[in-house]
Amino acid sequence: MSGAGPAGGEELVAALDELLEAERAGARVALASIRDASGEALAALMRHVRGDEARWCAMLSRHVRRLGARPSRRTGAFYGKAMAIADPWERLAFLNRGQSWVVRRLEALLPQVEEEGLRADLLDMLESHRVNIEQAADLLRAGR
Repeated sequence: MSGAGPAGGEELVAALDELLEAERAGARVALASIRDASGEALAALMRHVRGDEARWCAMLSRHVRRLGARPSRRTGAFYGKAMAIADPWERLAFLNRGQSWVVRRLEALLPQVEEEGLRADLLDMLESHRVNIEQAADLLRAGR
């Protein structure tokens, strides 16, 4: 997003689509990571993250449609990069960096969003990602 002014229609849709593609990638990584998890704590976290990512995909798609556009059906390149990491714990660390990327994108976008419903949803998404990052960091600190 450019500048500090309000985000316009096409620019806003592009930003939401970028987030949607990232969330779709995160949901797919989390789903695959449930199967690869080496322990119930990791599997439980991945189930939670997968649910959150799917929820945000639905929310972002809804807002893109409300803005008169068709939501992207692409999956972000993050998916392929993450799935190239065989070790579930290393993949979790990579997923956490991806979650941090989403946080940074949301923090940059929010000052430009004037519509209150979208703003509230993006703030919820931001907080959810912050919580997930901390839970993953705690699990990574606790070790394998």
